[in-house]
Amino acid sequence: MHHPTTPDQPTPLGRRERNKLKVKERLYDAAITLFTEQGYDETSIDEIAERADVARGTFFNYFQRKEDLLGAWGEQRRHTLLTTLTTNTADTTNHNTIPDTAVNQLRHCMTALGQINETHQRQTNSLLMAWVRAGRPLLEDPYLAELFAHIAHHGITHHEFKPHFTPHQIGNALRDLYLGSLYRWCGQPHTTPGQLTNELHTTLNLILEGILTTPSPNQ
Repeated sequence: MHHPTTPDQPTPLGRRERNKLKVKERLYDAAITLFTEQGYDETSIDEIAERADVARGTFFNYFQRKEDLLGAWGEQRRHTLLTTLTTNTADTTNHNTIPDTAVNQLRHCMTALGQINETHQRQTNSLLMAWVRAGRPLLEDPYLAELFAHIAHHGITHHEFKPHFTPHQIGNALRDLYLGSLYRWCGQPHTTPGQLTNELHTTLNLILEGILTTPSPNQ
């Protein structure tokens, strides 16, 4: 699967930098655990520092405010998605290789997104709405729309997709539909295994197949 260019591998960190990174990871892990257990709004910075076994002032050496943890959570999800997609692409043990079409790439993305959220359902339920209220969908780099757009460009270039819409338009539409499906899933009191993943594939099919029985006169 083709992906946007990723940065070069970072140089090895020194001992001091490694220790600072460990403290930041402890704070992040403590915060996410508490958010999942008792809710984002119900968790204080003091509780996070105590769970991470650091002084309260240490928290502000790494995060200016509690809301910054939501940005870190979004970044972690981005890293998990790209790692999952890259790992699946690099797996050469399966000799029945699926053709690297744009459609298959989109299906892989939807499967990965569904599994990431379903594997951490309680965490997603606790943090998604706080992430939205903080305006993160607007403030953060729309990497998911860009990933979808990159795949759409591949599809248009290889004549899989009609050139009626730009890759940017397709990417934004798929991101919006993904987030809508995710919001609805999080709002349900009871879910079944694979429910979100199935919904994401249904949503993708809606885009791929359309809803018109005959072509629109405007096409």
